[in-house]
Amino acid sequence: MTLARILAGTSSVLATLTLSGCSLVWNCTDTTAEREEAGVRVEVVNTDGRPSGVTAEVLGWRREPHPQVPADGDQVHFDFRFQGVGGWNAPAVDACAVDEKRVVLGCQTVHGDEAFGRKAERTGDSWLHVEHPERTAEVLLIPNDQSDHDGRTCDQDMKDGGGVHPPDTPSPGDQL
Repeated sequence: MTLARILAGTSSVLATLTLSGCSLVWNCTDTTAEREEAGVRVEVVNTDGRPSGVTAEVLGWRREPHPQVPADGDQVHFDFRFQGVGGWNAPAVDACAVDEKRVVLGCQTVHGDEAFGRKAERTGDSWLHVEHPERTAEVLLIPNDQSDHDGRTCDQDMKDGGGVHPPDTPSPGDQL
């Protein structure tokens, strides 16, 4: 087969795909939303930065041994509330124990649908495992909704991945 025939055949296939609405190049982009300001009471925002109509709040926190592993010593136990939750898809936010300079000691994601109570107002509690719980000065919530994206990246799924992802959960040592 000559090079001219191969090129002619390739051109025909590309023309057919183009006319049928298909493309060989998927336009997939991954971006990360900007991390919003952490606080004790926050309005949850979607990846596009718009308010979701849900607020999340730390109701209180304390250092105490976890009842399932008391030998590990004190950990950070906190109570939280989601208000304005409607339907079946509740948001999730990152909760972080921070020191007096708002340096992260440890974080985890808390989910509104794991809390209990009426749909509009759900309360729950959780534990933060931090290396130095005695340094905890506050537990803060980051308002970015962590449930707002299915998480597939362009590398994982060129056709259906991509879009705006929530910011990564802060690591110990990050400043909020």
